[in-house]
Amino acid sequence: MRIAVYPGSFDPMTNGHLDIIKRAAKTFDKVYVAILTNSAKKPCFSLEQRIDWLTRATADLGNVEIDSFSGLLVNYANQIGASIIIKGLRAVSDFEYEFQMALTNRALSPNIETMFLMTNGKYSYLSSSIVKEIAKLGGSLSGLVPDFMIEEVKNEIKKNQ
Repeated sequence: MRIAVYPGSFDPMTNGHLDIIKRAAKTFDKVYVAILTNSAKKPCFSLEQRIDWLTRATADLGNVEIDSFSGLLVNYANQIGASIIIKGLRAVSDFEYEFQMALTNRALSPNIETMFLMTNGKYSYLSSSIVKEIAKLGGSLSGLVPDFMIEEVKNEIKKNQ
């Protein structure tokens, strides 16, 4: 069984993330979407909220499981039996950092490969940071996040201002 892990903060999840998840789900037998919890970072949205959004957005994908982890990604990947780490790339600027991380992960755990998936062109500008900024400034989130999330994201951002 080919198991992959797609890690990220998903703070919040975007339609770009969802596109990568759906494409990975077509390629692998099992895909873990793993939210990194990092005590040094203060996410805008709670872990529970991010798990809920990802769970709802992937409910129709039977081979996708939502999880969270802390510590080294390769340790988590080995723990769940994943042999592939999925990373989405939006632009060349993403590649340099992700390439360095892929080489580091390979040095730490040679049995784990990294697979880069290029974003769909219509999401190449999209990031969680941009979604939060647009929400803070009262702009439309239509097309940026799944429709069911729009009001929830706006309400949470308003609450935290």
